[in-house]
Amino acid sequence: MEYGLLGEKLGHSYSPLIHRVMGDYDYRLYPVGPEELKRILTEKRFRGLNVTIPYKQTVLPYCDEISDAVRRIGSANTLVVKDGRIAAYNTDLAGFLTMLRAAGISLAGKKAVILGSGGTSLTARAACQTEGARETVVVSRSGPVDYAALYRSHTDAEVLINATPVGMYPNNLVSPVDLSRFPRLCGAADVIYNPARTALVLDARERGIPCGDALVMLSAQAYYAAQLFLGKDLPESKIRQACAAVRRETQNLVLVGMPGSGKTTLGKEIADRMGRQFVDLDAEIEKAAGQSIPQIFAQRGEAAFRQMEAEAAADAGKRSGLVIAPGGGAVLRRGNVRAFKQNGVICHVRRPVERLAMGGRPLSTGLDALRKMEEARNPLYAACADFSIDNDGAVNETAEKILEGFYEALDPQRA
Repeated sequence: MEYGLLGEKLGHSYSPLIHRVMGDYDYRLYPVGPEELKRILTEKRFRGLNVTIPYKQTVLPYCDEISDAVRRIGSANTLVVKDGRIAAYNTDLAGFLTMLRAAGISLAGKKAVILGSGGTSLTARAACQTEGARETVVVSRSGPVDYAALYRSHTDAEVLINATPVGMYPNNLVSPVDLSRFPRLCGAADVIYNPARTALVLDARERGIPCGDALVMLSAQAYYAAQLFLGKDLPESKIRQACAAVRRETQNLVLVGMPGSGKTTLGKEIADRMGRQFVDLDAEIEKAAGQSIPQIFAQRGEAAFRQMEAEAAADAGKRSGLVIAPGGGAVLRRGNVRAFKQNGVICHVRRPVERLAMGGRPLSTGLDALRKMEEARNPLYAACADFSIDNDGAVNETAEKILEGFYEALDPQRA
């Protein structure tokens, strides 16, 4: 054991990937029970460890030195062995503040509402104190301020922080609160990083409210931990690089556009290049229904098809690292777009109406119908897309342009 992450049930973690960006050291996951934890901390045969749920407080009695941040928050997330002594640090606070600064959110003089009363809530409270929030309100289901009291007395909140697991995978696109009830809100943050954009984050973005990116917090706390591990300063650009590395591995590429614009052909080509799974949403619907799309339209109607499409979009959208090609009408439902946006970068594939394939497409009945459809749908494609590409050349050339747009969207500063 050299460096790594201690926890009870770690599952899939981005930490090894993030720490590979931070430095050339061996960083592994160590899911351990309480007795194994005690042995590790007693023997001290490690150089540096991060600590996560449920051990952030459990480790404290084994530590010889406690940092001021640990004393303030009451928990540690980073342990370093120095001369046979364990020093405990908390880099979550620095990571949290980095997230807020990156989003342009100030707590100074603001009324902040923190949802949740657990360990992450303690970090958020320390951040509010550090940055000089005017008032800090902690909301929990069983605390002195519950959600009924929140809506009754605290809708004047200016910064809202979600420190609960509501909206976390696999219970995606569920928000702990209704943002429309907070007219003075000028900043929001959600500490959940899977999905990349929770319902709360999507709601905030739709309202033009600055919103913190939890992946920045995760990468920043690792950055500060890595400096403690290595005993030296690291360039702050490591935080951006770590975020980009995680996004390259996890973010879906979603191709939207008119029926027959070439999304499936391009999607297969791109998935092969990336070594990813390709998901054709119409094919998934046909498989689930046991019928072709034209048969579904003819026998069940468009409304039934759209419901199947919504279910397929919700399933694909919550997964990671896919190339997804939805049907041309998927953007007609706001819920589908949110399903794609939570973990994806959306590319609008454009092709002239005259060149759109029409075979086997129930709504593509002729050029006049396609022109009307394009006129109605183009604003929806443009509104949801992160970038657009004209599909007017060879498949391999267009695929290359889409990949360039995808990587630029993931890390705009990489150039």
